[in-house]
Amino acid sequence: MSEFGGMEELLGDFLMESTDLLSDVDNKLVELEKRPEDKALLNDIFRGFHTIKGGAGFLNVIPMVNLCHRTENLFDKLRNGELHITSEVMDVILDATGIVRDMFGTLSQGLMPGDADARVLAALDAALAGQPLAAEAPPEPAVVAAPAAAPAAAAPAGSGPDWNQLYQAPASAAAPATPAPAPAAAPAAAAPAPAPQPPAVAKPAPKPAPAKTGGGGPAASGPQENTIRIDTVRLDMVLNLSGEIGLTKNRLTTLRTEILQGNRDTNTLRSLDEAISQLDLLVGDLQNAVMKTRMQPIGRLFQKYPRLARDLARQLGKEVELVLSGEETELDKTMIEDLNDPLVHLVRNAVDHGIESPEDRIASGKKPQALVQLTAEQVGDHILIEITDDGKGMNPDALRRKAIEKGLIDQETANTLDEKQCLQLIFLPGFSTKDQISSVSGRGVGMDVVRTNIQKLNGRIDISSAAGEGTRISISLPLTLAILPVLVVRACNQPFAVPLAMVREIITIDGNAIQEVSGKPTIVVRDEILPLKTLASLLSWEPTQKPYFGVLMQSAEKSFILAIDSFVGRDDVVIKPLQNIRPKGVAGATLSGDGSVVLVLDMEDLLASSENNNTQARTTDMIAT
Repeated sequence: MSEFGGMEELLGDFLMESTDLLSDVDNKLVELEKRPEDKALLNDIFRGFHTIKGGAGFLNVIPMVNLCHRTENLFDKLRNGELHITSEVMDVILDATGIVRDMFGTLSQGLMPGDADARVLAALDAALAGQPLAAEAPPEPAVVAAPAAAPAAAAPAGSGPDWNQLYQAPASAAAPATPAPAPAAAPAAAAPAPAPQPPAVAKPAPKPAPAKTGGGGPAASGPQENTIRIDTVRLDMVLNLSGEIGLTKNRLTTLRTEILQGNRDTNTLRSLDEAISQLDLLVGDLQNAVMKTRMQPIGRLFQKYPRLARDLARQLGKEVELVLSGEETELDKTMIEDLNDPLVHLVRNAVDHGIESPEDRIASGKKPQALVQLTAEQVGDHILIEITDDGKGMNPDALRRKAIEKGLIDQETANTLDEKQCLQLIFLPGFSTKDQISSVSGRGVGMDVVRTNIQKLNGRIDISSAAGEGTRISISLPLTLAILPVLVVRACNQPFAVPLAMVREIITIDGNAIQEVSGKPTIVVRDEILPLKTLASLLSWEPTQKPYFGVLMQSAEKSFILAIDSFVGRDDVVIKPLQNIRPKGVAGATLSGDGSVVLVLDMEDLLASSENNNTQARTTDMIAT
């Protein structure tokens, strides 16, 4: 039950506005660290905390008011020149914004958040008083190896294990978000009951960046928003088009009445044709206008990542600048939400795997500060997102050896891979270039999930890299998932739709051009040997005739030819899910112009479950005859 009875609507408005405001504050904090004397940035951040505090005060969220009040006072002194920004002060401020974001998550569930971390409040008070904060080097990622060795080494020989320390080690990792301030840890050999150190001037230890999007970091993924902000101009366009369609409907109703009364002269039929053409044009415009109401600038997603990159780089002892470009590019709102996790992983990978330490960069003739670029642009009817870094790049031979070591591929397969295919090995489940598991990486999960999530959005992900120069990862996505461009084909006297984004070209199949390689049918197209798969065999159906056409398709890093009986043509369809059933390889259904049902195929699912050599062999014999 909500603790804000009768104020749910006000709470929702506050969370929507304050979440965007806090994301903007996070970005400006990262910029402020580069330009600590920028008065405009200081004033903007001050106003941000002041606005959040005012809204929290109206809702009587006292813990948030107390935290924002301290932070607001700190920025008041910073902008008046009484205090100056340091890395330690910035860490404390960013910890405060993380706690505010956690409080937003609690409020979104209708609950009152608890008090902020006492250590953070004490550190803010110390900064306000001008007391120096304890400067701590960014901790190295904790290596998960021999977990019992560290406690044992901490105790003097012959003293036995420190059971209290062994208990506190895992307990501290699972401590609640609001722990009481703890005294400084004493050496194991020290006398009992040492005097505790006051925590007022001690900066709280930097929290490791989350391995995924959970936690209180800026990229934390909470419940998806069910609301959307729409420009009134776009709503006016939808309203005007709806009115035009209403007028055209009235005209068609009048013509229908005249035709039913026997008036079928040339003028009436011409008017009917014109009205239908106008209706077709208006419906198309209305469809586009409605789609635009769902479009949101991708900058709302991008603005989460500068803080993420900054925190992770500081944790790893690296110097990284994340540069954003193309934030105004628009994408379907649901796709923006689903892109968050893949992009978080790619940004983290660029900072962790791609970027070298400042010492290594200087030794290789580079600037100590690395550059990571996150860009978006519209290319035709697709959105292109690229993550580029100027780090050490990837060595294809090293990736090949690592995949063999982990047993992901055998030596024979490895010998057939070219450089591009070696780079694609990072998408294999279980692949990791790290030998040790840390809080950041090394578990061999991530890139395969990234590719799977991108493919669920009907997108493609590609990678290019040069050793010593850097890596570029490109993601190509459709503008929206609401309407899918498809190629309608026929097999076994049934129509099917395949995503047009996967189609490269249509060719005719000549039985004499089919050759068997390792027992599987292939066709050579412009010196490229491509496997031949019939749609009937992928569906586990018996072929009814010899396929005459082939659709050259690109699926992830694989290319193949899909043999079909015939094709109908291109169409834009609205996919409807099938209720209570999920046939193999079927993403949904749609209706054709004549009212018949057309199944929309999930080619990735079909290919993953098509290892039926016997069926394929029978199909090969049929094509060759």
